[in-house]
Amino acid sequence: MSPVRAGWRGGWRDGLPYGALGLPLAFVALPLYVVLPSHYASEFGIPLAVLGALLLGTRLLDAVADPFIGRWADGWFSHSMRRVLLAAAAAAVLLAISFRALFFPPPAVQGQTALLWWCGAVLAITYLSFSVLSVLHQAWGARLGGDESQRARVVSWREGLALLGVLVASVLPSVAGLGVTSVAFAVILAFGVALLWLAPRPAVTPTAGVLPSLTLALGTPAFRRLLGIYLVNGVASAVPATLVLFFIRDRLQAPNFEPLFLASYFAAGALSMPLWVRAVARFGLSRCWLAGMLLAVATFAWAALLGAGDVAAFVAVCIASGIALGADLTLPGAMLAGVIQRAGHGGRLEGAYFGWWNFATKLNLALAAGISLPLLEAFGYSPGARDSSALTALTLAYCLLPCLLKLAAAGLLYTRWIRSEQG
Repeated sequence: MSPVRAGWRGGWRDGLPYGALGLPLAFVALPLYVVLPSHYASEFGIPLAVLGALLLGTRLLDAVADPFIGRWADGWFSHSMRRVLLAAAAAAVLLAISFRALFFPPPAVQGQTALLWWCGAVLAITYLSFSVLSVLHQAWGARLGGDESQRARVVSWREGLALLGVLVASVLPSVAGLGVTSVAFAVILAFGVALLWLAPRPAVTPTAGVLPSLTLALGTPAFRRLLGIYLVNGVASAVPATLVLFFIRDRLQAPNFEPLFLASYFAAGALSMPLWVRAVARFGLSRCWLAGMLLAVATFAWAALLGAGDVAAFVAVCIASGIALGADLTLPGAMLAGVIQRAGHGGRLEGAYFGWWNFATKLNLALAAGISLPLLEAFGYSPGARDSSALTALTLAYCLLPCLLKLAAAGLLYTRWIRSEQG
């Protein structure tokens, strides 16, 4: 077995063992929000409004637990890395089982009411085990430290492999089915946890006495500002992710091209990450993130003009929005690691910060599903609709709502962050 390595030295030897866990964890992030509503609506006839409320409720319940998970994670890191790795292994086993159960209810679960109870309960277990792994993984990377460029590289390994996971998770169900997908997820997850044993390890810093309060991270003004920007921007990104399959099938009427669209989007995101990392060295994290937001606004404004059969144009939309996604996934996490360091909380409170960070991430996704799906139904849209008013409602929700939210996030980033850096 390879010797344990402390600290980050860069390259494949450090990046792959650390970042590999991001690949399977990505199955439970955006792809679940893309595939699950469509699956339960088409296979079991569950109304969109009900699905939106269920996703909102379970995600909010899970999000409330994240700050507590972050506090526990800090305790595990302060004890030993072995405890961190054993906690990750236990959470991975639970996650693999619950992920499969989510898509394949037992035969005894019959009727919409029973299916909704099953889906809600299994979703809660899936999200909680996912949260433990995510907080541990993110806190691990932040504890490796470094300057802006190194922090961006650490995050890019994690999020780049996560985007590869999103790509696999988005394409695999339509190509091989959900059964193969759930087995592949379990295998990749096992490899990801195993590789963590070979990853560069942060220093263990024992905590004397009781762990700090859960609210200590929120007492950092820079963190509150960054969290607010991240929340608004995250809702803007989550709305089109929730609605993309409906837009492809009904507005574009191109369901056969779903794998091409999703592959173009996530591949562009992954391939753009090294470019964003290089740009950080010249322009800084915050200005690069602002550029990514503005690119997303221009891209979705163009998408609003598309209609049935515009396959090539939507591939271009997917590529451009994927590049913007690369900025969203790489840069905010690196900015957070810098906030932790400047606050003097490095090596002690990464779990607490990322617990609140994941709370905001899940709130983004929950709000996107809980607001956009019921609104679409209220304005007369349902899957398979072809009348102009329903398709107009779908276009407004998929294209223009994200533009407004992205512009709001860009304004907050400039006024609340970049201008303070300049001052």
